[in-house]
Amino acid sequence: MTPLTNLQRIKSSRRAPVRGDTFAMLLPTATYLFGRVILVESQQGPMPGANLLYIYAYQSKAKAPDEACLRPNNLLIPPVWTNRLGWTKGLFETIGSGMLKPTDLLPQHCFRRHDYVYLDETGRRLRGRVEPCGEWGLVSYRWIDDHVSDALGIPRVPESPED
Repeated sequence: MTPLTNLQRIKSSRRAPVRGDTFAMLLPTATYLFGRVILVESQQGPMPGANLLYIYAYQSKAKAPDEACLRPNNLLIPPVWTNRLGWTKGLFETIGSGMLKPTDLLPQHCFRRHDYVYLDETGRRLRGRVEPCGEWGLVSYRWIDDHVSDALGIPRVPESPED
């Protein structure tokens, strides 16, 4: 049984995400939120096979985003590392694909490790924190749901014993 989430099920996909893919998430308000796949199955991330995602603050009633709003200065939450479960559970639906341009990327990725060491996307140590700073670790679609909900002021779905 899939745990309850604020993100609504759209369409399951067995297709692996590809660098540059744009994906949609359906909110309980019947509006779409959008994200982009930045790195796929990274061998240098916090866990082999992790995917690096951006999730943007831009929302729309249509499942077609305004590409001008999908910019790194418009992130809803810091970049996150996750697996493919968001797609296989139907919470993330790939709606487009394309090449990433330098303007699509943050000038510097930053992730905080548990011991307050800051790393870039390759695991290389940084001199200090650079915003927006994410967590150096693999997160679940449920973690993404909780943090998107927090950022949008939507109450979190209570955890169940299956979580």
